Amino acid sequence: MAISKIFIDGSYGTTGLRIRERLEPRDDIDVVVVDKDLRRNVDERREALVNSDLAILCLPDDAAVEAARWAADSDTKIVDPSTAHRVADGWVYGLPEMGRGQRDAVRQSDTVSNPGCYPTGVILCVRPLTETGILSKDAPITIHALSGYSGGGKNLIAKWEGGQPDLTGLPFESPYALHTAHKHVPEMKEYSGLTYEPQFMPAVGPFLKGMRVEIPLHKSVIQKNASPETIWNILSERYADEPLVNVVSLHDALAYSDPAFDPQVRNDNDGLDISVVPNILGHVLLIIQIDNLGKGASGAAIQNMNLMLGLPEHAGLTV
Repeated sequence: MAISKIFIDGSYGTTGLRIRERLEPRDDIDVVVVDKDLRRNVDERREALVNSDLAILCLPDDAAVEAARWAADSDTKIVDPSTAHRVADGWVYGLPEMGRGQRDAVRQSDTVSNPGCYPTGVILCVRPLTETGILSKDAPITIHALSGYSGGGKNLIAKWEGGQPDLTGLPFESPYALHTAHKHVPEMKEYSGLTYEPQFMPAVGPFLKGMRVEIPLHKSVIQKNASPETIWNILSERYADEPLVNVVSLHDALAYSDPAFDPQVRNDNDGLDISVVPNILGHVLLIIQIDNLGKGASGAAIQNMNLMLGLPEHAGLTV
């Protein structure tokens, strides 16, 4: 079997380093990087990209757009973990579990945009409910999310690891971007099938990696008198054949005890857990636990790369 050349553009950043570490032991691909001193040299990067079979763009948005233009003049396939192309025309959204035909769309595409870490869980929970009419597309959705500080890259890691003294030993999470249009909201709306942007309230916690996303569904937005069991059945059936998506049993979801729903439980793993938690008043809480650096970033990029190159989808992933 021919060995594919994979160029990691931005291999010295948080996501790029993780992808590189995970790909280098594999014998079915050849990992290409530029020397650290030349990592910003346009000519070096362009040459490496156009001479590779596939490039993974672990770059800021503007740089990813520029690199994608280079690929347009070559046969190089692109996986883009930046936010630049997630709702862009001509790009396939790289969440194979999202729905019927999505996996084949990724396989057949030359340009795939990696999902954001927060939207991955949100879309996998909400889309099946809007598609079945259990949740109206017009429903007002609120999302509470907690992430490890690695989600903000090198600058936020430095800030939480001694760069800002009042964060050292912080015993609670710190909300952020509450007054802005968060960059992940467009893909949440687009691929969840929602008419309106959800209210998204993210926070950073005093831990490196891991993520918990909570989507409270008030009983007034749940359609067709659907019970928690109905919602659980829809999600369980949708992902029954998806090894990376685990829908926790209702019994286990209700058997929680302090400390509950640890955001780090999926760390160093490429899957995610979805819990459906019913409330006696008729409300339902959806909870996603995922590694923001695993299925939320590097694992998703590797999964998409595998599909695009005709390799086993879960090669190199921890299932």
